[in-house]
Amino acid sequence: MDIELVQGDITEQEVDAVVNAANSSLLGGGGVDGAIHRRGGPEILAECRRLRETRYGEGLPAGQAVATTAGRLPARWVVHTVGPVYSASEDRSDVLASCYARSLQVADELGARTVAFPAVSTGVYRWPIEDAARIAIEAVRSASTDVQTCRFVLFDAAAYAAFERALADSPG
Repeated sequence: MDIELVQGDITEQEVDAVVNAANSSLLGGGGVDGAIHRRGGPEILAECRRLRETRYGEGLPAGQAVATTAGRLPARWVVHTVGPVYSASEDRSDVLASCYARSLQVADELGARTVAFPAVSTGVYRWPIEDAARIAIEAVRSASTDVQTCRFVLFDAAAYAAFERALADSPG
């Protein structure tokens, strides 16, 4: 798999699937989640509401992933994943890694070959960017997937630099 790093706006990525750092309600929020819902339009929210009414009445659990249409985004699908809130007293690294692995599994089920990820849990969930980058790169590198290109779309220069270091330090 090719791993690409881009500093920019995830809602502008022309890929098969864009991963949304969603909250468990699946009904939109701030950060990446809000941007995807705003740009993608009401079709995404409508599918998320159906998911809440059928499969995820209690919300999507952290570390899991589910797909919807991409609405008006230049992608075909949005894969929603719920990252863990960072805790200094409890190691939740496996849940964060699961966000990437499960998202790639859903992408495989869809037949997606190009996937764009944000830096899951690094915004309002406060995961330190250096650690989040390491976990993300390791999770993607170790995943068994048919995805050919994994693009990390990073909001600012600091996040880009952290992912660049993690990629350089990762065996593979």
